[in-house]
Amino acid sequence: MSPTHGPTPWSPWPSPISTADVARSGLDLGFPTVLGEEVWWEESRPAEGGRRTVVHRAPDGVRREVIAAPWDARSRVHEYGGRSYVVIPGHGLVFADFADQRLYLAEPGAEPRPLTPEPDRPCGLRYADLLPYRGPDGPQVWCVQERHHDGGKVSRSIVSVSLAGEVVERVSGADFYASPAVSPDGEHVAYVCWNHPRMPWTGSEVRITKISDGASWTIKGGTSESVLAPSWRDDRHLYLVSDWSGWWNLYHIGIFGTASQALFPAEQEFAGPLWQLGGRPYTVLEDGRLAVLHGRGDLRLGVLDPEAGTLTDLDVPYEGWLTALDTDGTTLVGVGYGPDVPRSLVRVDVVTGRVEGLRREVPELPDVGYLPVPRAVEIEGALGRRVHAYVYPPRAPGAPAEGPAPYVVFAHGGPTAHATTELSLEKAFFTSRGIGVIDVNYGGSTGFGRAYRERLRGQWGVADVEDVVAAAGWLVAEGLADPRRVAVRGASAGGWTVMAACAASDVFAGGVSISGISALAPLVAVTHDFESRYVDWLVGTESLYSSREPLAAADRISCPMLLLQGLADPVVPPAQAEAFADRLSARGVPCTYLAFEGEGHAFRRVETKTAALAAELAFYLQLFQ
Repeated sequence: MSPTHGPTPWSPWPSPISTADVARSGLDLGFPTVLGEEVWWEESRPAEGGRRTVVHRAPDGVRREVIAAPWDARSRVHEYGGRSYVVIPGHGLVFADFADQRLYLAEPGAEPRPLTPEPDRPCGLRYADLLPYRGPDGPQVWCVQERHHDGGKVSRSIVSVSLAGEVVERVSGADFYASPAVSPDGEHVAYVCWNHPRMPWTGSEVRITKISDGASWTIKGGTSESVLAPSWRDDRHLYLVSDWSGWWNLYHIGIFGTASQALFPAEQEFAGPLWQLGGRPYTVLEDGRLAVLHGRGDLRLGVLDPEAGTLTDLDVPYEGWLTALDTDGTTLVGVGYGPDVPRSLVRVDVVTGRVEGLRREVPELPDVGYLPVPRAVEIEGALGRRVHAYVYPPRAPGAPAEGPAPYVVFAHGGPTAHATTELSLEKAFFTSRGIGVIDVNYGGSTGFGRAYRERLRGQWGVADVEDVVAAAGWLVAEGLADPRRVAVRGASAGGWTVMAACAASDVFAGGVSISGISALAPLVAVTHDFESRYVDWLVGTESLYSSREPLAAADRISCPMLLLQGLADPVVPPAQAEAFADRLSARGVPCTYLAFEGEGHAFRRVETKTAALAAELAFYLQLFQ
């Protein structure tokens, strides 16, 4: 009789990347603004409870916080917020404060003063997508206003706010609004809108409203076309992004709905999903050209000449960019990244080509030998479907040459989001210890065209699960992963996929769910308005809930689970993780549930991030021993 052999012993490698290094790296740079030699941007303070501030960089390079503690520049519109400030030249800066969601004017040398009224209920009036506009009566801020009423009802409109505090409703009637843009002559406002049950990436419209009399009409979009980011070319023509061809491409169109013209037709994306308000995937330069982002997965930075129909990528040391560009006509600012370059605030002179990094989320990086090198792969999934993913093999200087390694399959949130190749100290924390990562852009992810997004329509809990299971199988088949040491982890919608995958397959040794969704009916009953009908598209009618949700399938799970949850989460209530943990514990399945006071849907505090990452590593070390 042949002897039985257990798994080959495995132990982690020593690494200089600590939990504190990862937790302190989350500056979360975003939404830059440029005016000449001056630049502003949003920046988080993990050591201050995740407070968000606005930073100003003067022409001499000196940085200072415009909004000091305890002010917190964060909007809660849609619960995901977005751009929370706007610069008013000659007056200061207007921002939304997290505590009460009112708009405040921060004038130089003075304490911020409120512009918008105190709501009848806490945080009952919210503002986002702020646009500066100088009207005939002086400076104004045009923005999306979100109103919370008794009984949970929510309504929205586009309003203007003067620096004297006068709030005027300009557009109303739709469930959702985004991207207000006033024409150069001040006669019209263009904007994106959509209604329940659609999301902005399933069906939206660009509409025009005549400011003098409120007359409104649609120029592009509909129930099965996603249109985004209108920007004025002149008083009677706009640029916008539409996916009617199957890809988010740029178009030129007249304000009366004359035939739209594609500027550069390509099977590439020129925008991303509208999860947060205020992003700009392209900007119009002074000479009439457009600075654009385009590509599949990662978005590259280029200059598009609409007259010549040419697109030229800029020579910059950043392989991907966030969809948050700004320009003063000749100078461009954005947030770029690369596999070995952290998210960085970047200024580009489009005339001279000069590129300057102004701020990095991670000031000092470890030895480059500890940073993983991503490899883009296409995996054959169920029914022959192609699945996009990035593989990050374990990597460290002098690491022993070993056979198949432990791996963690990452499932991103959204689920309408996507994984990129940006440098992540979180991934490096694991890969530098000998644990590989594969980040899966499962069906439903953005960045690969509308048809790829549509794979998840009515198939949430099926297509995403099949794709992460296929990724695990591919790792084993390629000899990269030890079949006994493959785990899966994800946050929010990714947490749903983790729990569902552990119930559907025995390929995973364990799973980590962060703010994950376990049951649909309780979620639909209490979730915020923005996503309140999203499950209709993702799953279908309530009769299908029990066949998809992880809680209903928890009796099929036998592998250990780690659940991490913020107790102040407004998107996925703690009851979701608690019910799942209780179900597993009642069956004797090892399950650790860690809840964090004061944390929302995404962990923001250094202490929380440190504790959560330490718990996750300990979980893998026990799982893979």
